Amino acid sequence: MTDIVDQQTRSRMMSGIRGKNTKPELALRRALHARGFRFRLHSKKVHGRPDLVLPKYRAVVFVHGCFWHRHEGCRYATTPATRSEFWQAKFAANVARDNSVRGALLDEGWRVATIWECALRKPEQISVAADRLAEWLVAVGDTLELGENEASAHVREGEDAGSSR
Repeated sequence: MTDIVDQQTRSRMMSGIRGKNTKPELALRRALHARGFRFRLHSKKVHGRPDLVLPKYRAVVFVHGCFWHRHEGCRYATTPATRSEFWQAKFAANVARDNSVRGALLDEGWRVATIWECALRKPEQISVAADRLAEWLVAVGDTLELGENEASAHVREGEDAGSSR
């Protein structure tokens, strides 16, 4: 399948994709801030420049896009039909870098949470994701991974997604 736009237009479109301050990240930040959590943004002092750094809890949070970071089993982690070798190499490098950064942070004593974009698409999912993240922050677990399935499961179970614990 060929691209429906010319190469210059595609390049301009791709360069407009941001790496920080994305919609999912902003939504999660607002929800955590409303729950009383304070954090640093994209700290250069922490390996991998996480989206959120919560020094009080010795925790970092990454808000990953399902497409770019290859959320396994997610419907948003599609692969473009054109230039498949290029995309496979790019995705493999992204995943390898994510794993390396995660390992380094854990070795340095940080707790690491990964919140996937698909878990932050609807307001009720954002609320559930923020609640789960808040619970994890005050608990003792080293890692947390939260995707659409985990966020949607609590909404379906009838849990009050608007409550803050």
